[in-house]
Amino acid sequence: MITVFFGLQLSKLSINADILKSLPDDDQHARLLKDIGLNFGGNNIGLLILETDNIYNTEVLTHIATITDSLATIDGIVSVSSISNIINIKGEENGIEVGKLVDPYAMPTTQEAFDELRERIRSNKLYKDAIVSEDETSALILFYLSEDAIVKDVATSVIEKTDQLKLPENLYYTGSPMLVSYISDLMRKDLVRLLPLAFLVIAVVLFLSFRSWMGVVLPLGTAIIAIIWTLGSIAWLGYSMSMISNNIPIILLAVGSAYTIHVINKIQLETDQLKSKRVSKGLANVATAVVLAGITTAIGFISFIFGAYLDMIVEFGIFTALGTLYSCVLALTFVPAVMALGAKQSKEASSHTKLSIADTIASRLVQITIKRPKRVIGVWLVLIAVGIGGIFIIERSVNIQEYFKEGNPARTAEQIMMDKFGGTKPVFMRFTGDILNPELLRKMKEAAVYMEQSPDINSTLSVADLIAELNFAITGERSIPEDPEQIQQLWFLLDGNETLERLVSPDLSQAIIISKFKSPDNQSKLQFSEYMDDFISKQESDAIEIEITGMPFVDVLMDRSLINSQIGSIMIALLFVVIVIGLVLKSFKYGVLSTLPIIAAIALLFGIMGLTGISLNIGTVLVASVALGIGIDYSIHIIAQFNKQFKIHKDVKQAIYESVATSGKAIIINFLAVSLGFLVLVFSEMVPLLYFGVLIAVSMVSSGLGALTLLPAILLIINKEKNE
Repeated sequence: MITVFFGLQLSKLSINADILKSLPDDDQHARLLKDIGLNFGGNNIGLLILETDNIYNTEVLTHIATITDSLATIDGIVSVSSISNIINIKGEENGIEVGKLVDPYAMPTTQEAFDELRERIRSNKLYKDAIVSEDETSALILFYLSEDAIVKDVATSVIEKTDQLKLPENLYYTGSPMLVSYISDLMRKDLVRLLPLAFLVIAVVLFLSFRSWMGVVLPLGTAIIAIIWTLGSIAWLGYSMSMISNNIPIILLAVGSAYTIHVINKIQLETDQLKSKRVSKGLANVATAVVLAGITTAIGFISFIFGAYLDMIVEFGIFTALGTLYSCVLALTFVPAVMALGAKQSKEASSHTKLSIADTIASRLVQITIKRPKRVIGVWLVLIAVGIGGIFIIERSVNIQEYFKEGNPARTAEQIMMDKFGGTKPVFMRFTGDILNPELLRKMKEAAVYMEQSPDINSTLSVADLIAELNFAITGERSIPEDPEQIQQLWFLLDGNETLERLVSPDLSQAIIISKFKSPDNQSKLQFSEYMDDFISKQESDAIEIEITGMPFVDVLMDRSLINSQIGSIMIALLFVVIVIGLVLKSFKYGVLSTLPIIAAIALLFGIMGLTGISLNIGTVLVASVALGIGIDYSIHIIAQFNKQFKIHKDVKQAIYESVATSGKAIIINFLAVSLGFLVLVFSEMVPLLYFGVLIAVSMVSSGLGALTLLPAILLIINKEKNE
């Protein structure tokens, strides 16, 4: 009944890959960025790049005009700007003409006309590198979305409309609306393609391990139910899937099957002839470990709440923790109930006597560990040292271009924007005061000149530029007039032009400078942030307030949060794991010991990232905490069994042997199934998801082997006196 209820909610589930909407409202840069987007439409800008041999061609200009007109008819697009309709201020004998740069009804046809157009574009900062690239092979068409526009629908319409034109030029799409649409599509495709493949891979591993239908259907069935409950909860509570929560189904596939594997393994090890007693005894033996594993795994995910900059990371942590608890409850209730109604006694009772490959591997590992514990610890210390060495060379990145594989149209478009148009990351400088005040307009010009001295800023645009351009048409000087009345007269010529709506507020109390930041490098963004903050700090005026924001500033904060949230979430999760395990097993020593294999695995994980050049980004920042949450289960099962077996046998070696013999098979089956399941993500179209799968697989194998070798070796060493 619960599954049917949550299943019915899935039709309401939506995908929202917009990072901007995930920015926190309590951060000044994020708040200002959202405010500018609301008042000036600065955040919802789509970009269409037309690439050809030479832009200065009548047919090409006609095609640009056709695209411009077609995009303007799409619901949700409020304005379109290109070489075919951009504002042009020109001095005439009888006064000033404010019109369009290119007359759509009288396109240039002669070489002389094209040379004149080329010169106007090159000599005017309003156009240079803004609508036509310097090499004259690419033109930019900008379209602005309304605040209530459905981004996905608009992006789809843009592509459909331009495809229908069947133009010979190459068209590329980028900008926030198009990237959000690309990522949403890739997420859907990955879920449809990869989730079934992951199920198939895990099913094969489970069948080879348990050799029974119950050993396959129950783990996967439990995982499916947990996934339905979790995704249903997301939809029911009014949340959307993000580019991060896209990982939830595959993570729950791993977690949900893990708990069930341990329950099945323990029940099958029981030899009681009465089916109900066999189930109840097996459940009693594994319940504590599964509950501990569920709680500690949920804590690992909940820890994302602390220090996370993006709301989507917080939501990922909360709902993955909820899904983990769902999986735990199902493993302890649904699974035993099905097994109590399952196969006949004779078949089930005999299954435990058949040694599988997993049993053989577990037996061999425990023999090596008991025989040479110091050597085992030595090998792990070498691996940890290598890992620590790699940690210091990890690169951090918040460059969205790296989310797409080489050759992906979105990545190609981003590269063209960086190479030819000064990048895609918007920068906004907001001035609050009397916009028609000459002092404020001159301050805008001063700020723009200062900003353009940065190597990563190609050009800027503001209302001050338009006023200066009008003044140039009259006086021959590109400057702001001293007389306020002159500015009023110039403003009269501009009033009503749609360009002003993107630069000045309706009440003339706010105006912005718009620019684009080029470099994807985090250090360059940090330097630019400090460079501009230094300028603003020196501007003292009661009449003028200056603020700056944009994606470079947000990226700097996200970069810092990658480190803060990573360190914070791991430390908090480890602390709570120690406390929970210590309280349940009445020994904080066991709590500390249970964390050692996962600490070793995380050190190795970060080392591999550093040595292989895998950057720490929005996707891979989750890996360590996810690995901690899932991987800690293995240590918990060994510790819980050791605690029980030592009380029975009073012998450390025997207790370790029995612990690994009892839980080793389930651990090996689990980390093999989980690792191979996550490796399916190498076929993902999204690079962070690809790396996420590989790194989780590595951490699962290392934490599983750590629980089966490092942890027993440490237990042997610290309990040496008891053994003697």
